[in-house]
Amino acid sequence: MANHVSSLKRARQTERKTAVNKANRTRVRNHLRALREAIAAGDATKLAEIHKTTVSQLDKSVQKGVLHKNTASRYKSRLNARVKAAASAPAPTAKKTARKATAAKA
Repeated sequence: MANHVSSLKRARQTERKTAVNKANRTRVRNHLRALREAIAAGDATKLAEIHKTTVSQLDKSVQKGVLHKNTASRYKSRLNARVKAAASAPAPTAKKTARKATAAKA
């Protein structure tokens, strides 16, 4: 444990900054998870909206120092490619999954 006044102050500051960074990191991860779930669901209108908010959140995380700018850029590039592919692909139907399930049983 710190003994000097200055080191005690730094310890308090570190605790506060850690809490803020943890909240920001969690917010980014939640947005990324929501976007990945939307991609899996295949809803094009919802997908565009969630993609916009996720990209915005990634940019904010770079400004706050949570992510490196190249890391955020890589995330945005890969997510954009997945969003485009999901938007152009037809939505999955229940029939296909039912056929696969019956084919797997046989």
